Order: sequence, then structure tokens, then C-alpha cells
Amino acid sequence: MASTKFVETAEAHFRLNIDPKYNDQQLRATVNLPKGTGQTVRVAILTQGEKFDEAKNAGADLVGGEELIGQIKGGFMEFDKLIATPDMMPQAIEEFKMGKVEYRADKTGIVHLPFGKSDFSEEDLLVNLLAAAKSVETNKPSGAKGVYWKSAHICSSMGPSIRLNIREMLDFKPATSNV
Repeated sequence: MASTKFVETAEAHFRLNIDPKYNDQQLRATVNLPKGTGQTVRVAILTQGEKFDEAKNAGADLVGGEELIGQIKGGFMEFDKLIATPDMMPQAIEEFKMGKVEYRADKTGIVHLPFGKSDFSEEDLLVNLLAAAKSVETNKPSGAKGVYWKSAHICSSMGPSIRLNIREMLDFKPATSNV
């Protein structure tokens, strides 16, 4: 359904039967999209000493300490993710570069989640969409009562949405995938 001159993002919008103003109904989690996001993620690392070279070797785009903190205070925001936990750094860099996505339910209980680009193959988009849906299902808040899923839609950035059959989506197993 993408029709623009640029490569549009494929988005999923899941309307859930939760009220995030209550602590036990908030949803905030991450999902590793098996086929990536199609976006280049710029990772900045706050570290010092021997961890400096480790961060560079792990693929970080920016590495710094006090001087980087000073630049950020001055308004420098030329990165997508900022990581400051030295012992978990290499794993976190790799996960975000490979397609880890953070999501949360907005104040109306809707999760908006990018799951690829319009130039991905149908199979890759399907694998990512299923990973996202299963993550939302797995991370169901403890306070959610009754029917959890109200509706699910997918769309491209600038295109119309398509309503999905939630039960079929959650029960679907792609033939060539291990999702």
C-alpha cells in the first residue's frame, strides 16, 4: 500500500483493553525483530578507560565520557540510542543494531510499533509482525482483565490501514520461519 517516492515504514497499531493510568495495566517492553527494522541505528556509548576500545570494536558509532556528556548537555543529539552500562555494552549495541525495538502503550491503550520497511519481502514483514504481536501478547500487564486485544491494524507510513484478524494473527505459523 506504500505509494510515496521514499521507502515507507511498515507500522502495526494494536488497540488493547488496558488503561495505562493504572500501574498494573501499563505495557512497556522491547522486541527483537528477526529481520531488523530497515533503519540505521546510531549508537552512542558513555564510557571510559579500557571499555572505550571495546565499545568501538562492538560497533558503536560514538564513544565518549565527560566530553560527550558536555556535548549532549549542549544539545548534541546525533544518535538514536545512548548506552551507559559498560558490562552490558557489547550485547546492547548488537541488539539495537540488529533490530531491537522499544514499545509502550500510549495513554489510550494503543501500541504503535514499526516492524520494517515497505521494501522488505512479504515473508520478512510477516516474521517481524508476528514477533511484535507475540511480544505484546507475552508482556500482557497483570491488571489487564477480560478481552486483551480490541483490534490490530497495519499500514505504511503514509498509507491506509488494514485491519487484521487477531486470533488468526496470533495462531499463525509461517512455513519457513521459526517464530
